[in-house]
Amino acid sequence: MRTDIAEPVRLEDYRVPDYLIDKVALDVKLHATATRVTARLEIRPNPKGRPGASLVLDGDGLVARKVVLDGKELDPLAGFVTPDQLTIAAPPLRPFVLETETEIDPSANTRLMGLYRSGHAYCTQCEAEGFRRITYFLDRPDVLSTYTVRLEAEAAEAPLLLSNGNKIAAGAIEGTSRHYALWHDPYPKPCYLFALVGGDLGGVHDEFTTRSGRKVALGIHVEHGKEPLASYAMDALKRSMAWDEAAFGREYDLDIFNIVAVSDFNMGAMENKGLNVFNDKYVLASAATATDTDYAHIEAVIAHEYFHNWTGNRITCRDWFQLCLKEGLTVFRDHEFSSDMRSRAVHRIGDVRALRASQFSEDAGPLAHNVRPDTYLEINNFYTATIYEKGAEVIRMLKVLIGDEAFAAGMDLYFERYDGTAAIVEEFIACFAESSGRDLAQFFRWYTQAGTPRVEITSSYDPVAQSFTLDFRQSCKPTPGQETKQPFVIPVALGLVSRTHGDLPLRAGLEDGASETELGRGVIELSTPHRRVTFRDVPSCPVPSLFRSFSAPVRIDYAASESDLVTLVASDSDSFNRWQAAQTFATRLLVRSAERIRGGGEPCFSTDLIGALGNLVETSDDPAFVAEVFTLPSESDIAREIGETIDPDAIHTAREALRAAIGLGLAPVLRTTYARLADDGPYSPDAAAAGRRALRNAALALLAAGIPTEGASLAEKQIETAATMTNEIAALGVLAHVGGPGREAALESFYHRHQGEPLVIDKWFTLQAMIAEPGTLDRVKRLMTHPAFSLSNPNRVRALVGAFAAGNQTQFNAPDGSGYALVTDIVLELDSKNPQVAARLLSAFRSWRMLESGRGTLAEAALRKVASVRNLSPDVKDIAQRSLG
Repeated sequence: MRTDIAEPVRLEDYRVPDYLIDKVALDVKLHATATRVTARLEIRPNPKGRPGASLVLDGDGLVARKVVLDGKELDPLAGFVTPDQLTIAAPPLRPFVLETETEIDPSANTRLMGLYRSGHAYCTQCEAEGFRRITYFLDRPDVLSTYTVRLEAEAAEAPLLLSNGNKIAAGAIEGTSRHYALWHDPYPKPCYLFALVGGDLGGVHDEFTTRSGRKVALGIHVEHGKEPLASYAMDALKRSMAWDEAAFGREYDLDIFNIVAVSDFNMGAMENKGLNVFNDKYVLASAATATDTDYAHIEAVIAHEYFHNWTGNRITCRDWFQLCLKEGLTVFRDHEFSSDMRSRAVHRIGDVRALRASQFSEDAGPLAHNVRPDTYLEINNFYTATIYEKGAEVIRMLKVLIGDEAFAAGMDLYFERYDGTAAIVEEFIACFAESSGRDLAQFFRWYTQAGTPRVEITSSYDPVAQSFTLDFRQSCKPTPGQETKQPFVIPVALGLVSRTHGDLPLRAGLEDGASETELGRGVIELSTPHRRVTFRDVPSCPVPSLFRSFSAPVRIDYAASESDLVTLVASDSDSFNRWQAAQTFATRLLVRSAERIRGGGEPCFSTDLIGALGNLVETSDDPAFVAEVFTLPSESDIAREIGETIDPDAIHTAREALRAAIGLGLAPVLRTTYARLADDGPYSPDAAAAGRRALRNAALALLAAGIPTEGASLAEKQIETAATMTNEIAALGVLAHVGGPGREAALESFYHRHQGEPLVIDKWFTLQAMIAEPGTLDRVKRLMTHPAFSLSNPNRVRALVGAFAAGNQTQFNAPDGSGYALVTDIVLELDSKNPQVAARLLSAFRSWRMLESGRGTLAEAALRKVASVRNLSPDVKDIAQRSLG
C-alpha cells in the first residue's frame, strides 16, 4: 500500500495483511535533532494471510540503529534494512517479537509528517502515512494494536509529556535532568492514530461526567499566556461530549481526553485516540482576536475530532479507499451538532455554500473522483471536499430516504456490529438496509460514481382538472475514467407554494402519482432517468419548492419565473429554499450581465430582486438568515453556472455592479439596519448575537458598494470603535475592497495593533491577497518578504498565497498569466519542504479548462511547467498530472 512510487494503488488489489501486530511498546527518547525510538512489536501470522510470506515493514527516511528478532540481532542473510523498508524474508510461523531502534531528526522535518518540532514543542502527525517516519511498521489502517508508550525528555525542555490513552506512571529519572511518562491505550487502533506531544505548554483543565457516572479529566494545552483563549474550545468540547451521548448514544471511553494546539500543522486537526492535535486557529479565541466565524469553526472542529472517537477510532477504515467512512460520516455528525447548537436553517445554507464552492467545482474538473475512490497515486491528495463534504451529503440523503427512526437504528447496529474493527462502506450501508428493510444497492452508486447529477424539472398546470404535474429527468456528465453514468437514487424533498396562501397539501393524482408514503413525508424518490408526478386538488397554479433543505447534492435546472422566485423568497416555509430562490434570481442576473459585459454591453439589474431583499430585511426576525440572503453568489458560483469560456473580469464586474445597485437601491433600509443593530452589550459568540453582527456588517458592505464614500466613512468609524474582531475585520475588509486614501493607513494601523497575534495577522494577509485590483500581485510579492511571513508555516502560506490562488479570481487568472506564474513558482519552492501544502496550492488550477482560451492556454502552460520538473514529490506530481488529464 505504498504511495511514494509511481504505480497507482487500486482498491481491487486490496489483500489482507500477512501479519498482525497485537501489541506495540514504544520507548521514545526525545531530542531536538536525534530522537531515539525503540519499538517492541508482538507480531503473529494472519490466519487469513499468505502462509510464510515475507514480512515487509514500511519506513520513510529512517536511520536504523538496531533490529532484534526474538532476542537476537537480525542476521543479514535473514533480512535487510533500508531507510524506507525493513524486510524479513522468512519470519517464524508462530507469534514472535521484533525490536527495532531508529533515530530521527524532528527539527529537520519540514514536511510536518511523523515526529516534528512546532516551535519548541515536539508533536506528531501520522495520518495518513506518517507513522513510518517514526519507526518501521505495517503502516496501514487495518492493522490494529494496543499501545504502551514511554516518553522521555529533558524536564526543563518538555515538562509536559502526552500520548494516547491513560497515563499510568510518571517521574524523574534518577541522576539525570530528564523525566518520563508512561501511557497505555487499551483500545486497539491503527498506527495513524498514534500521537505524542512533548513541550512546555500551559493548560486549561476541566472534567466531564459521562451518563454512566464516570469522570473524565479534560485538558487543552496551549502556549503559556494563551490559556484564556482556550475557554471556548473547552466549552465546545463538553457540549460535544454531552450531545454525542444524547444524539447517538456514544459515551467517551477513557479516563483522560487531551487537546494540544500547535501553530505548525498541515491540517485543521487530528483525532488521535484521547490526544487530539489541533491547528491552533481551531482552539484559540477571544472577542478581540477571533470573529464569529472563527468561534463557529472552533465549535465545529472540536466536535468533529471528538466525534471521531467512535466514527474513526473505535470503528476505523479498512483501507484508505474507505476514507469517507470515517470522514464523511463524522462531517455529517458535526453538521448535525452545529445545527442543534445554532440556527439549523442558517447552518444548512453555510454547508451548501461550502459544498458548491469546493466540491461541485472538484466534480466539474479533472480532479473529480468517487466518494469512495477506485485508485490513487498519493493518498494525501484525497483528503478532499468530495470525501468530506459530499460524503456527508450522501449520509444525509440516506437519512432522508429511510427516515429518522430507521437511520438511528442503522447507526446503533453499525456501532454494535463493527466496534473494534476496520470496516468498509458496504458494511456500513448494509446496516441501514437491514434497519429499513430496503434494497440500497442502487443508492450505493453515490459512492462509486463521480460527478454532480443534474436534475431537469419542467412543470405544467391543468386549470380544468386542477392538477399540477412535475417532470423530473436526471443525468450526469462524464468524469475522468467514467464516461457512462447509471441513474442515482435522488430524494426530492418538495412542497407546493400558493401565491397567496403558503404551502398547499400534497395529494396524488390518479395517474403518475406519488405513493402515500412519499406524500406524507414530502419526499419524491427519483431513481430512474425520468419520472412524472401529478398532484390533484390544486386550485391554482402553485410555485414548486424543490429540493427543500437541499435534500440531494445535485444541480437543479428549473425555469422558475422571476415572479415565482419572488413568491418563494417571501412565502416558502422552507428557509433554505427562500435563500435559494434569492440566489437563483441573482445568479441569472449575474450570468446575463457577465455575458453582456464580455460583449461590450452594460450589466442588467432587477427592481424585483432589490424589492424582495428590502421586504425581507423588514419582515424577517432572523438576522443571520437575512445576512445570508444579502450575500450574493460568489464569482466562483457564477463561473460554475456559466461553465465554459469563462472571463473572470466580466464576472467580477457584473457582481460588483449588482452589489452597487442593491446598495444604492436599498440605502435607506441599509442605513436603518446598520444603526439598529449596533452592539449594545458585552460580547457573546452565541448564534443570535452573531446573527445580528452578521446582518449589520452585510448592510455596511452593501452600502459601501452602492455609496463608497459613505461606506468607507462608516467603516473607518467602526474600526475606531470596534470592541470585537468580528466588527473590526469586517470594516477593514470594506475599506480594503473600496480602496481610496484611507485603506493603506488602516491596514498599517491594524498590523501594529495586532502584530503579537499570529492568527489575527493571518487575516491581515488574507484581506490583502483578496483585493481584486491589478496591483495585488505585486502586493502579494511584497508581503512574502514581510518579517511576519514564512513559507515554513502552513497557516501563513494558506492565508496569503492560498487566499490569492483560490479566492482572488481576477488576479490569479490575470490575462497575462502572472498570477499562475507566481503560484507555480511557490509550489515548486515548497515542494521539497512541505509537499502537502504545495499540492493544495496547485489544486487552485483545477478549473483551468473552463477558462476562455487565452487564460486557459497560459494556465495549461503553467501546469506543464510544474509537471516537467524532475524529482517532484508524489503529492505535487499527482495533482499536476491529473489536472492536465
